[in-house]
Amino acid sequence: MSKPIEDYALIGDRRSAALVARDGSIDWLCWPRFDSDACFAALLGDGRNGCWRLAPRETPQRTTRRYRGDTLILETTHDTGSGRVRVMDLMPIGTRHRAVLRRVTGESGSVGMTSDLALRFDYGTIPPWLRRAERTVCGVVGPDLVVFRAPIDLHSADDHVIGEFTIEAGQTLFFTLQYGLAHKPEPAPFDPAAALAETKTYWRDWIGKFCAPTDWPEPVKRSLITLQALTDTDTGGIIAAPTIGLPEVPGGECNWDYRYTWLRDSTFALTAFLNAGYREEAVCWRDWLLRAAAGVPERLRTMYRADGARHIAPHDVPRLPGWENSQPIHVGNPAASQFQLDIYGEVLDSLHLCQQAGLGDRPWDIAIETELLVHIQKVWRTPDQGIWESRGRPRHFTHSKVMAWVGVDRYLKLKDMPSPRRRELEALRERIHSAICRDGFDRARNSFMQTFDAPRIIDASLLMLPLVGFLPVEDPRVAGTIKAIESELVEDGLVRRWSRADGPQEGAFIACTCWLADCLALQGRHRDARRYLERVIELANDVGLLSEEWDTVQRRMLGNFPQALSHLALINTALGLCGPVQQRGGG
Repeated sequence: MSKPIEDYALIGDRRSAALVARDGSIDWLCWPRFDSDACFAALLGDGRNGCWRLAPRETPQRTTRRYRGDTLILETTHDTGSGRVRVMDLMPIGTRHRAVLRRVTGESGSVGMTSDLALRFDYGTIPPWLRRAERTVCGVVGPDLVVFRAPIDLHSADDHVIGEFTIEAGQTLFFTLQYGLAHKPEPAPFDPAAALAETKTYWRDWIGKFCAPTDWPEPVKRSLITLQALTDTDTGGIIAAPTIGLPEVPGGECNWDYRYTWLRDSTFALTAFLNAGYREEAVCWRDWLLRAAAGVPERLRTMYRADGARHIAPHDVPRLPGWENSQPIHVGNPAASQFQLDIYGEVLDSLHLCQQAGLGDRPWDIAIETELLVHIQKVWRTPDQGIWESRGRPRHFTHSKVMAWVGVDRYLKLKDMPSPRRRELEALRERIHSAICRDGFDRARNSFMQTFDAPRIIDASLLMLPLVGFLPVEDPRVAGTIKAIESELVEDGLVRRWSRADGPQEGAFIACTCWLADCLALQGRHRDARRYLERVIELANDVGLLSEEWDTVQRRMLGNFPQALSHLALINTALGLCGPVQQRGGG
């Protein structure tokens, strides 16, 4: 049986990540990179698909967990009839260790424990060849090598590595799982206590740089830590989520792979980093963005691997049952090759934001910006798949056209240019604006619409119109759009992407709820804006993590987890409601 998504906590080392369930089982881990094949995949099946459970033998009477202060070190405490035990889980930060470290400490009494390790490579389907030496077990499949070291005796049964032990009050034991390459010597043991201390120091020092005023410091800090955990330490690329296959609609086919970096998230991420005081991280993200955007604009991808590689070949994994039998499970993402017009405006908006923040331009930056602008001139009239990556026929999505307008507008703010060229681009900006106001607005409903050819349908992406400066929030057309979204898309205090009559029966979209809060703040409705933000904060699980969506009927998380865009939206809204911040399109 699938575990609730909210039962999971995240650990990671900024190269890969794992999900730890409340019951002490690590059910998801991809090694050595975020987008590598999983060697634990019980998240999308069960224990037969790979996991590492370290927990009391008897069912605990009570289990609680938390992150150790402002870190990504997870502590889970189990109370049993015979005593209390605490398990600490982390992935050590630093270049020396590619590992999972688990520390077991007896708090009181005497607790019988079990460590049950089931390595399953190729997304939970292939057990490795195991070899044992004393209290060390090596697993090998193809290029991959995993070394398990334990302070207890181990035995093998049905491709599981099992150890049973009793932990006494005051006793501490360390277990380590390390990744290596099969054709090289196995990784040497490391000092677990030193790795724990180093990792604790890293996270506390990093979040210690946070200096922005906010009425919600703990959710913001947890969101920043989560965002940093999803940022590749070598390249600065930010993945959307560390998981695949967690459905938008349980039992449906929208079970996508989110372990990639979307250009669309660029401005949201820059705004969050800059407003939270993380200029160095903003520069790293800007540089990643420019490297990805370099080349031929018509071959710009909607998403990339964290290292900036372009090829994301999609295929399915039919042997995994799926979360609540949601199949097929897609590896890779076919949306990578879609034409999505809005991404060109997003990149130019990001670069304009960098200029506002004083991050500066370099000669090759200017060349990339000009190429993107020229491409917008060519393609802005072309239908696309839109922000929600529609799998249907291309449409003239209003949000996409707005972002094309944003691209031209920001380029005009970025550059000094000869007067004839400026007049040409100003005329183009006005043509795009006029087309959107003419074809994307339904006068009868006093609202902008999802597409130019579907006057009945609104969607939450229209909340971006005032946020990117397309029209002022005081404009009656914007006010009408916000009112329509509040009336038709709000459910249980949250915002759906579209109405139940117009799209799949998915959950409410967490980021969209924050966008509505941002719009209400612009309207001066600060009490309502705070109410929507606090509704989002309520949705976080017990360790402060958010998924992509919230099922308002079953009252549970849906979608890939934890979701960077949800945490980015929380950061931006929570900071925006509490003081002067860097705004999109300002200046």
